[in-house]
Amino acid sequence: MAPGMSLSSVNAIIILNIDDGSRIFAKYYSSPHHAPTASSTPHHQPSGPFADVKSQKTFEKGLLEKTAKQTGDIILYDNRIVLYKMESDVMMYVVGGVDENEVLLYNVILALRDSLHLLFKQSVDKRTIIENYDLVSLAIDEIVDDGIILETDPTIIVQRVSKAPTQDVNLSRIDLSEQGVNNLAQLGKAKLTDWLRQGL
Repeated sequence: MAPGMSLSSVNAIIILNIDDGSRIFAKYYSSPHHAPTASSTPHHQPSGPFADVKSQKTFEKGLLEKTAKQTGDIILYDNRIVLYKMESDVMMYVVGGVDENEVLLYNVILALRDSLHLLFKQSVDKRTIIENYDLVSLAIDEIVDDGIILETDPTIIVQRVSKAPTQDVNLSRIDLSEQGVNNLAQLGKAKLTDWLRQGL
């Protein structure tokens, strides 16, 4: 790996309400690979310009002001590469370091947008995101973990996030009384004994 390069490509993934600039979703990443110092925060806490909520909100406000009237999907803002996509009444952002690969970051924003479209099968808007916040969080965690890009194929992301149980379990048929649990233990003991006899 070349000097200065890192697996941690993404600094933040942010979804903002276009109307009032309020935060719908925001996840900031700092590299877990830096050696900690006595004064540094734990790796799960963002450091640097995003160290606290106030600086994050200031960054987000400026970002929305800068991109609200833009027609492109990439800008350089606050010495960072920012890729963004507008969907209905929300703006989605992927923020990376100034030295990061724009194409890789662009794939992340596309994966986010396309995954949400596949998950919701309808328009991606503020209300849908809030009502399905758990799915949005899971999808983003499948795409990026600790700033490291894991997956950019929307179909794979959606399969992982919305995977149904392999078999429905009828909970009403399970006997959870003391006698039922004892019967289950006896059955397991008998099966284990049979299995051991067959092995010898």
